[in-house]
Amino acid sequence: MVVDDALLRLIVFVSILAVMFTVERLFPARQLSKEPSAPSQKMRLTGNFGIVFLSGLSARLVFPLGLMGLALFFTEQKIGLFNIINLPEWLVITLSLLLLDMLIYWQHRLFHKIPVLWQLHKVHHADTHVDSSTGLRFHPIEIIASLAIKGLAIFLLGIPAFAVILFEVLLNGFAIFNHANIRLPAKVEAVTRLFLMTQILHRIHHSQLFKESNSNYGFSVIWWDRLFGSYSAEATKPDLEIDIGISEFPEAKDNAHLWGLLVMPFKRKK
Repeated sequence: MVVDDALLRLIVFVSILAVMFTVERLFPARQLSKEPSAPSQKMRLTGNFGIVFLSGLSARLVFPLGLMGLALFFTEQKIGLFNIINLPEWLVITLSLLLLDMLIYWQHRLFHKIPVLWQLHKVHHADTHVDSSTGLRFHPIEIIASLAIKGLAIFLLGIPAFAVILFEVLLNGFAIFNHANIRLPAKVEAVTRLFLMTQILHRIHHSQLFKESNSNYGFSVIWWDRLFGSYSAEATKPDLEIDIGISEFPEAKDNAHLWGLLVMPFKRKK
């Protein structure tokens, strides 16, 4: 069963990535920077997918059972709130998805606010061009920290395995979707942003301006940003002109090469 679920996650993940990767190349919203120091697409993708591989390998080594394995164990041992109280299964799954999504919102927000955590998370933000690969570009230590946080939530709440696997599929899918280098038709975008984090909204989050990058933290729904006062509807510049990335890492060797991404959290500002 675990193998089947892992295969299902992989199939969904690869399918969404392939679709968004294709669409953003046929209908790109923004072009790569033409600055001499800017990395090429080949260089970016090599670094981004390289760190995805290393992050996945690290997660497997540190958490060999995975989050779903933990959920199955805690359910068998009757550990966690939902394993103690008697609620309908549909309600448990719904509450689990909502609570996990709010947790990821606050995790993301804290990774911006706490300096030691930002050192890890800036690997994601240092990308000078936002596309579907950026949605997967996280330092291995951040991935492990995120798994530990979600594992603690599964332990305390007793979140069932089905909710865990569903949430992970949705989280990965939405991360790829809202980072994609596309722009929805204006009328579609206007409606979609009432419920979900759109590409335009999330590119605001990747702005070099501090006040803009500290907004629109959600990976899927937009309501946590609206509820907790971090929603930003517009950037100071039009979508095509937003300066993406982190100004302290202008060189391709620092913001695109795999080794540069791995050592980035440990480098001091010049």
